[in-house]
Amino acid sequence: MSFADHFSGVSAAYAAFRPRYPDALFDFLAGVAPARDEAWDAGTGSGQAAVGLARHFRLVVATDASSSQIEHATPDPRIDYRVSPAESSGLDVGSVDLVTVAQALHWFDRARFWIEVRRVLRPNGVIAVWTYVMLEIAPQIDKIVRRFYSNVVGPYWPPERRITEERYQTIEFPFAEFTAPDFVIEQPVTLDDVAGYVRTWSATRAFIKRHGEDPVVRLVSELGPLWGDPRQSRLARWPVAMRVGRIE
Repeated sequence: MSFADHFSGVSAAYAAFRPRYPDALFDFLAGVAPARDEAWDAGTGSGQAAVGLARHFRLVVATDASSSQIEHATPDPRIDYRVSPAESSGLDVGSVDLVTVAQALHWFDRARFWIEVRRVLRPNGVIAVWTYVMLEIAPQIDKIVRRFYSNVVGPYWPPERRITEERYQTIEFPFAEFTAPDFVIEQPVTLDDVAGYVRTWSATRAFIKRHGEDPVVRLVSELGPLWGDPRQSRLARWPVAMRVGRIE
């Protein structure tokens, strides 16, 4: 299966504008892992999850198939960034306590990835995959952003991404699953931040490539009157959907 690189052209923006996961999420994962020696973050992108894991684990191996994403990843002495596909990590058999996939599982060949997870996890090791859904700011703002998501760039979403809209509930998960708490990403954003984030969407990138124009300009002009001073921060929330389990 060839690697469909939807993000290399936007790696710097991805690093700047993608939301940061809450500390409580990593506290939970560190608590359920059998040890805190080594974790593997697959499809790490620019390292958002890897940095959170590095506060708890001696070593985090963070891989991504995109060399551009790795080049823009956040450096950390406990993180070993590597360019490699999730389905073929290069990690040793039974070498990691925890495998994580943050907002990337929909790009993987899952059947091959699950085999790789079983290969690299230690006995009683944990696999956690999560995605976040549409940001929420305020009802009138959310309505406009949702319309943009569905109607303007909607036709340009890759088909793989459908499982994120289904909150990963429709996929196979061949592990001994247990319940994760409900996590929510919360952070203040300006109107520029919202525009930057929406421009990192693969569908927005595909729209720009197809039409040669940036649809976010019109979105910002629609949001402007509701937002007020564009430098003003508003609290954005992204609900997180996680599936977590152990190898049996």
